[in-house]
Amino acid sequence: MATVICITNQKGGVGKTTTAVNLGYFLAKDKFKTLIIDFDPQGNATSGLGIQKEDLEETMTEVALGKATLSQIIQETKFKNLDIAPTTPELANAEVEMAKLDKKFVQLKNAIAEISAQYDYIIIDSPPSLSFLTVNGMIAAEYLLLPVQTEFYALEGVAQLLESMKLVKKVNPELKLLGVLATMYDKRTSLSVEVLEEVKKYFKDKVFETTIPRNVRVAEAPSHGAPVGNYDKFSKGAKAYKALAREVEERTGRKK
Repeated sequence: MATVICITNQKGGVGKTTTAVNLGYFLAKDKFKTLIIDFDPQGNATSGLGIQKEDLEETMTEVALGKATLSQIIQETKFKNLDIAPTTPELANAEVEMAKLDKKFVQLKNAIAEISAQYDYIIIDSPPSLSFLTVNGMIAAEYLLLPVQTEFYALEGVAQLLESMKLVKKVNPELKLLGVLATMYDKRTSLSVEVLEEVKKYFKDKVFETTIPRNVRVAEAPSHGAPVGNYDKFSKGAKAYKALAREVEERTGRKK
């Protein structure tokens, strides 16, 4: 069965989607069959993997509403071992409809159960809010991965997210914090260093050894419909995400 990881932070702009795409890519490069579920209405993971949204007929909107299965919407990407369950902005409207469903909190969990055996890793990219979609992702997951930007407001909202995690654990008692990932880290600035120290005080050994640096190649890659490891495999960003994948494999007990 797949190891299901939900990448979440209610604060936007912390590198959540970037982490989903690039972690998924390097897990796939390590020969783990990987699925990225784009559960953020912005659909950035979808476009970041080169999928044309206008060509899509059925997406995560239909899955969320129980009108399609994951196997019906999953697409192969141009990268070996890496598939995507795509989405479009219509998913935001589906959230209103989800509220009327009897099993509104387990729609994604039930959908994943049908295809879990086909993958080693399933990564859920959730929206930057504590919404039905985010809660669905947390209930469907075995692990949470929390990207935290190393800037002044880094820990804002994190406490609230952890409180939400406690509530979700009543429904999904298996949910664990896989790790906290420092993103947009610049070791040349005292602010980044100080914030990372605060994050380590708060989360201790849950903080990944790997930090994701500010790197122009990471920012450029999505416009080319590719993860940074494919766009520029020698960049600092690519090396960092490759190292993160190895840490994730270690922590989830799947290291080869």
